Amino acid sequence: MWRILKQIARNGIRSEAPPEPSDSLRVGGERIQRELLDILGQALSIRQVDAGSCNGCELEINALNNPYHNIEGLGIRFVASPRHADMLLVTGPVSRHMELALRRTYDAAPDPKLVVAVGDCGCDGGIFGESYASCGRVANIIPVDVAVPGCPPPPLEILRGILTAVRSRISPG
Repeated sequence: MWRILKQIARNGIRSEAPPEPSDSLRVGGERIQRELLDILGQALSIRQVDAGSCNGCELEINALNNPYHNIEGLGIRFVASPRHADMLLVTGPVSRHMELALRRTYDAAPDPKLVVAVGDCGCDGGIFGESYASCGRVANIIPVDVAVPGCPPPPLEILRGILTAVRSRISPG
């Protein structure tokens, strides 16, 4: 143990300095929150549904909740029940076993509901496509408002897709 401590003292810290924070990368939190309230009249509630993904997209969605992205501070929150959701965030190619569950989740969400397909698998079936075990893309099962491609898409792209879907509610087309 002493040998390791001596080595640490002798070598010092061997890493580069962290990058300086940049305000140019910040998303206008107050503006987004104000837009959400103007469009929805309330905070946005999202139900996330894993329809058969590899969990890569879920990791990026979870990153939206960390202190760096802090989407809850923007007025966007995840809920446990589709009955409380304004939007469904669906990942993965829809497996045959999840087809009925996804339809029921969609039917349980109150109208008007929004659906965002996340990741290449949700958008077009990805490497799985359509097969005996996979129904393919989410749009094959339920109507999709916005598709966010990427394998997996970065958190900011997912947030951009969510905001695009919300804006499309006020001005469809």
